[in-house]
Amino acid sequence: MPSYPACKISNSDNQINILQITDMHLSAAAIMADKELGSKFCCEHKFEAVLAQALNEDIRCDLILVTGDLVSKVQPAIYDYIFRVLAATNIPFACIAGNHDVTEELNSELPFSQRQFIACPADSRLLNRHVIHTDYWQILLLNSAVPGKIAGEINSSDLDWLCEQLTHCDKPALIALHHHVLLMHSNWIDTYIAKNAEMFWQRMQPFSHLRVVINGHTHQEQTASYKGVTVYTTPSTCYQYKPCADDFAYDKKAKPGYRWLQLANNGQVASWIKRLDT
Repeated sequence: MPSYPACKISNSDNQINILQITDMHLSAAAIMADKELGSKFCCEHKFEAVLAQALNEDIRCDLILVTGDLVSKVQPAIYDYIFRVLAATNIPFACIAGNHDVTEELNSELPFSQRQFIACPADSRLLNRHVIHTDYWQILLLNSAVPGKIAGEINSSDLDWLCEQLTHCDKPALIALHHHVLLMHSNWIDTYIAKNAEMFWQRMQPFSHLRVVINGHTHQEQTASYKGVTVYTTPSTCYQYKPCADDFAYDKKAKPGYRWLQLANNGQVASWIKRLDT
């Protein structure tokens, strides 16, 4: 069984296939009820179903990246369950925090503006400033979550670390974080972007070998190109948000999803979204 976290991956065909899953939002009961949805979502079931479907596809999986919001309630037992499920795949994996992993939401029955958000320490297994090396790529994992906050931030010391890594290694680079760093053109979710996204892009501009940024948080898919970098956001393994909505809204027609990324030895990347079949 591969040790955690993944640090080095190498294949004879010089291609790395990454499965990105994000925003599982598991709770102790693993069930989320919401009047707006008119039904119950078993996030635990959908997490397991997404993982099973992806790993039964006709594609080798070399790495599983989990990009935050693993839980809805910060409880060690939930992380224990998630890590058991991921370890049982025998595939190298790595997990980073999302806002729900460092924030407890109180009074959830009240309107959103009246709820309280309490800072919590991140589970020790969630990574920051972590590098996964392959023969032809470097994969850089960052924690953009701010305890007690929904919006994210990449702090200055983390930006310094990124610049140092990119300066000393000229392999094509992929950065993974939870919060989005490009606008989704949805007023409510863009309130909770990484607050210093503009500074992030300014600091990254000198590094032409930065090829890809991936994130979660938005519960929807988007592909964009910015300053020569391809930016992918990825659906949740559970419930989805309506794209381009000014006010909070679920996308009741969108199924849980996940993203595949193929990193080639020439620095090119191919990526696509798959949705849960059932």
